[in-house]
Amino acid sequence: MTALALTNAAPILTRMQRRRWMALSVPVILLAYLAYIALAFDVPGLVQKARMDNAAILVSDFWSHKVHVTRDNRTGAVVSAIEGEAKGTYPKGTHPDWVSVQGDVTVIDLGGGHVVTYDPAGARYVVPGYGTIDITRDGGGVKVTAPEPLPDWINVAPNRVSVTTDHGRFAYSRSKVETFRYFAGWELFFFTLDSPFSGKSVGELAGLALWGDRVDPARANIVAMVQDVWTNKMWRHADVAWAIFETILMAVLGTFGAAVVSLPLAFLAARNTNPVGPVRFALRRVFDFVRGVDALIWTIILSRAFGPGPMTGALAMLVTDVGSFGKTFSEALENIDEKQVEGIRSTGANAVQRARFGILPQVVPVLASQVLYFLESNTRGATVVGAIVGGGIGLMLTQAIQTQKDWEEVAYYMVLIVLMVMAMDSLSGWLRRKLIRAE
Repeated sequence: MTALALTNAAPILTRMQRRRWMALSVPVILLAYLAYIALAFDVPGLVQKARMDNAAILVSDFWSHKVHVTRDNRTGAVVSAIEGEAKGTYPKGTHPDWVSVQGDVTVIDLGGGHVVTYDPAGARYVVPGYGTIDITRDGGGVKVTAPEPLPDWINVAPNRVSVTTDHGRFAYSRSKVETFRYFAGWELFFFTLDSPFSGKSVGELAGLALWGDRVDPARANIVAMVQDVWTNKMWRHADVAWAIFETILMAVLGTFGAAVVSLPLAFLAARNTNPVGPVRFALRRVFDFVRGVDALIWTIILSRAFGPGPMTGALAMLVTDVGSFGKTFSEALENIDEKQVEGIRSTGANAVQRARFGILPQVVPVLASQVLYFLESNTRGATVVGAIVGGGIGLMLTQAIQTQKDWEEVAYYMVLIVLMVMAMDSLSGWLRRKLIRAE
């Protein structure tokens, strides 16, 4: 009896030992793989090259804006502009209240005792706790006089000096001197400087909208406010709204167009609806091919054939989704309950009637769910596709990134994209409940 028990226990002990080795080997393999990735992609080198100061500036540019105070060193002209854009330039001879221009001398108060002065000799930056950084022109270059040793937030080159502090940034070169002061929030989001409503508080705007005298005799103040916001030259709200519409249109046309094309093809690719094997095999290979090539590749190919535009993006998503829908739809058709089809057949119904009354009622909830899920995914994908074919919010996002300075607009477009995806997700869920669960 004891020998028999030992004989039966031997396989159990072997399996336990094997599981113990598996439990130990899997973490070791994962760690070895992660170490290989770190070496292959030179992660330590990337960490050394990382510029955290630039990253901090980039993050701050997402949620803040800066006002440029620039003097042309050749003409002496001083201009103040929000984000340095012509559309945000203060009218000639006017500046923010923290900028004082008296003749050839310009004094910029950055707050906290930080003061920048432009004068005919050059420029000076007074930094509390450090001292004065005095910059003058020296032949073909610039000369810097400041307490030694120079800290790392002062960068001196033969023809350029830049200073970065918590209160702003300052840059001096032979052609111009420029000071940047940062403020929280997105600049001129509602009204640009040329609008009569610019710079007014919420209370003042409410008063003008409800009972104030008309700014423009031809229209009510509330209408003028809405129009000034809608036609904002810096944020282009009207263009953004149209770009969002184009992005959603690409996703809707691509998804539902693919569903319409795939449904009859799925009947030809399913075993229980098409007995001809070569046709089924050929269609399934076509499905594999079109879905095996990413939508971005199809976007590039189709843009070459049809030119850029939102319609090209919709076609690219349609081609890719035909492969995915063809596969999933045909599999859904093959898993139906054949008894219901046989019942319809016994009434003398033809093939179309059997499909209409025996097959579709069983698979429509599954197909609708798959289509709506793909619609959510394509709403995100349409942003990237639009960036390639030149349509939708993706194009505006790419343009803002390429400028390397409009990071607050990048943040704005990213927020809109997330809200758009969330809205499509909610709409898709609502439609699934209505169409599938009949709620």
